[in-house]
Amino acid sequence: MNYRMLRYLLGCILLIEAILMLLPLTVSIISNEDVMPFVYTIAALLAISLPCAIFKPKNTQIYAREGFVCVSSAWILLSIFGALPFIFSEAIANPIDAFFETVSGFTTTGATILPAVEHLPRGILFWRSFTHWIGGMGVLVFMLAILPTAGGEAIHLMRAEVPGPTKGKLVPKMRQTALILYGIYIVLTLLEVVILLLCKMPLYDALVNAFATAGTGGFSVLNNSIAGYQSPAIEWVIAIFMLLFGVNFNLFFFVIIGKIKDVFKSEELRTYTIIVTLATVAIFINTYRMFDGAGDCLRTAFFQTASIITTTGFATVEYNAWPVLSKTVLTLLMVIGACAGSTAGGLKISRVMILGKNIVREIKHMIRPRSVNVVRLDGEVVPDETLRSATGYLTVYIAVIILTMLLISIDGMSMETNLTASLSCVNNIGPALGDLGAMNNFSPFSNFSTLLLSFAMLFGRLEFVPMMVLFSPYAWKKR
Repeated sequence: MNYRMLRYLLGCILLIEAILMLLPLTVSIISNEDVMPFVYTIAALLAISLPCAIFKPKNTQIYAREGFVCVSSAWILLSIFGALPFIFSEAIANPIDAFFETVSGFTTTGATILPAVEHLPRGILFWRSFTHWIGGMGVLVFMLAILPTAGGEAIHLMRAEVPGPTKGKLVPKMRQTALILYGIYIVLTLLEVVILLLCKMPLYDALVNAFATAGTGGFSVLNNSIAGYQSPAIEWVIAIFMLLFGVNFNLFFFVIIGKIKDVFKSEELRTYTIIVTLATVAIFINTYRMFDGAGDCLRTAFFQTASIITTTGFATVEYNAWPVLSKTVLTLLMVIGACAGSTAGGLKISRVMILGKNIVREIKHMIRPRSVNVVRLDGEVVPDETLRSATGYLTVYIAVIILTMLLISIDGMSMETNLTASLSCVNNIGPALGDLGAMNNFSPFSNFSTLLLSFAMLFGRLEFVPMMVLFSPYAWKKR
């Protein structure tokens, strides 16, 4: 374990967090609010990060083990320090609740313990939504984009943080890949801000909602979420951008360089489009009588489908009151998630496709043992390593959800509540069903369950392996 390089990288990450916190500090100044919560936090971040980040070690080599430990440690530290403004401002007095809220922000989950948000300072709400934007693409990816940190070994950091069954470079250099990804991310965010402004949304609201949409997080500055704006145009815009941020960012890069054919060859994108269409139609038919007209029903069905499949968690209605079929469709969308390489959570469509095709291959093999069958995705043979990884991921995924559901059941809530709360946190969705409907919150849980669900969000966002490595004794042994 290269402890000096690990300390240097973590120092750089905390320094970046201190710099990023200047934005909500500026919002507090403009709004004539108490700035000391951010001043105290920035001072603490600088005091810890500067001694670690000033001197770069001579040995910058990092391997997979260091990459996993760095990423998981970074997310925990970011969440601990990110919770301090909530505590110092007394917006959230309980440190465990503040940690939950911050983890929910950085992991782009969007689950909240706050029953109401409109009374909170604008600077605090800005930071709350800004954590979505920071965590959406990944703070390690951001660091790779602006700092020449670990040379060619930086791929270990990116592989540990970027979600999906496969990871790779868009261009030969890792730093250029990170720059391209963040460039696309920033342009799409700014485009959404501009369009929301054209829809007559105030600038502050446009920024925080764009942050939440880009990170597919779902924190809102209104108690009624997007429904509070009472604007069909705003709902359509946010729904479309939620779906865009649920697309693999590699496809946007192909559009930029003119490889349009490669975009249409994507099986994952086609499947994503089909699932969204079928889910919208099913919910539309099932809930038609609950709305005043077909237009309202279609818009709501499309919005909630986009919100859940991309694991954003915005809401325009209390869908907990919908018929069982519609709630079942939403639950399935929670599990599936959007595309790999996007800011969304869930299993990822490409992983579900790989698992499904592998099952078909095994059935063919049982019928004809001597036949040679391979799994293909986008015309390419999927390596056995990826197949094993997808199967292993599903096993851990199910185990973590069951264990989480079992442990939080000590709070005495319904099975529907416990199951969907576990799915919500592990899949980084936000809202759940039962006692945690779209307009409710996670405050009924005990401190133990709240802390457990916080780590469930971290496990889900980092796709289990980095957190498992962090808590493994082997990771800390000398080579």
